[in-house]
Amino acid sequence: MGSDIPFGFGNLGGDLPDPNDPRVQQMMQQLQQMMAQSLSSGPVNWQLARQLAESELEAENTVGPADQAQVSEAMRLADLWLDSVVNWPSGVTATDAWTRKQWIARTEDSWKQLAEPLAAQMGEAMQTLVPEEMAGMLGPMADLMKGVGSALFGAQMGQALAKLAGEVLSSTEVSLPLGRTGVAALLPGNITAYAEGLELPVEEVRLFVALREAAAHRLFTHASWLRSHLLGALEAYAREIRIDEAAIEEAMSEIDPTDPEAAATLDLSEVFKPEDTEQQKAALARLATTLALIAGWINTVVAEAVGERLPTMDRLMESARRRRASGGPVEQTFEALVGLQLDQAKVRAAERLWQSLAEARGIEGREAVWAHPDLMPSAADLEHPETFATVSEALEDLDLSMFDQLAVNDPKDDDEEPGEK
Repeated sequence: MGSDIPFGFGNLGGDLPDPNDPRVQQMMQQLQQMMAQSLSSGPVNWQLARQLAESELEAENTVGPADQAQVSEAMRLADLWLDSVVNWPSGVTATDAWTRKQWIARTEDSWKQLAEPLAAQMGEAMQTLVPEEMAGMLGPMADLMKGVGSALFGAQMGQALAKLAGEVLSSTEVSLPLGRTGVAALLPGNITAYAEGLELPVEEVRLFVALREAAAHRLFTHASWLRSHLLGALEAYAREIRIDEAAIEEAMSEIDPTDPEAAATLDLSEVFKPEDTEQQKAALARLATTLALIAGWINTVVAEAVGERLPTMDRLMESARRRRASGGPVEQTFEALVGLQLDQAKVRAAERLWQSLAEARGIEGREAVWAHPDLMPSAADLEHPETFATVSEALEDLDLSMFDQLAVNDPKDDDEEPGEK
């Protein structure tokens, strides 16, 4: 590689760059300008992420009183229908209607929880690429690679958030609540576009989305350990991240340090070790099983709640399945974060499992399984979903109250919820 490669990583085995060389001085000035903000912004430059995301979004009408009223009424009706098929009371304390830009702003705290452990570990790995001799020459820029990582991850998060913001229909569509605890939020503009694509009445599509939103809030409110369980799997994956030095040297050679937006085009999957460790494989398996169980439970209770009330229900459910199979928001989210490709067959197996469990033990018995992660079906149970209900019937004789206390004592349960101050 030639000496003009950005960051000077092209010839690490040879002589160090001459700090008196005007080209080196110019490069350092450019780096200082680009890194001035990133070095103090943490593992992800969220300001850059917001700017890029909002710049890519198409113009959209603001939400008004009519939108708020329609969302509120849809959520009220959804909760009413769910009351008869779910053993838990509503988890919704307020409703809201969001634009796409509002979705980005009001879910940022949750994205920080999801992305920063991964980005921080990647940043630490990238920092190891700076030789000690060069770190001494850089002086105040010794944390250069952290700043590079912050800008790179900020640019890529901005690109991902813009894509998701154009598609998401509610605050929980990525399989966990992203907004404030208890706030059920729908995106009227996206719902209208989705209904037009399906050629279905927007009122019925809105109600269907509201049912899924209300069901998700009930689940995460009453299975209080569930958010921490998902975040824990991501953190377990992050701890094992290792860097491919040759790949990052090649990738960095193609980045213009004066153009932060160019970082959005860097394929980070080529930078980090392609082979997951055994610990990472276990974390991904746990994550995939939990996401399938969440989706399967929501599909099951929504279908039961609707019954014969919505004539378009079959089309709506089929559309939701196609949306996931073709890469919906939840698939995009976890593939972008950890390269996880979700198996839709697992979701269908989870639906059969929850249905069988309700038939064998009733609604209360089905919901009791969510009391603690140790009671949850495993990946092996999803391979034989109908047998789980039979095996778990023995649990009916146990005192499950002990699991309520275990859930309270889980390490992450005291973490601040996204959006709470």
